[in-house]
Amino acid sequence: MATETRHALAQFIAALERHHEAVTMRRSDDDPAVANAYNVLKNAFLDYEESLEAAFGEWLPFEEADDGE
Repeated sequence: MATETRHALAQFIAALERHHEAVTMRRSDDDPAVANAYNVLKNAFLDYEESLEAAFGEWLPFEEADDGE
């Protein structure tokens, strides 16, 4: 299980980096690259959190943002 959580962590970190790059290279307020990077990051966050919970019964100290906010 630790290998799976390590992989999920690596994916989460990579998604953070891709999101940061997309935001810094934003071409417009509704740049689809930023929206895509956001969705990838959201899914990577959830995957990592789920892997931690399944393997160790742990949760991250963050919550998924409500898209309506």
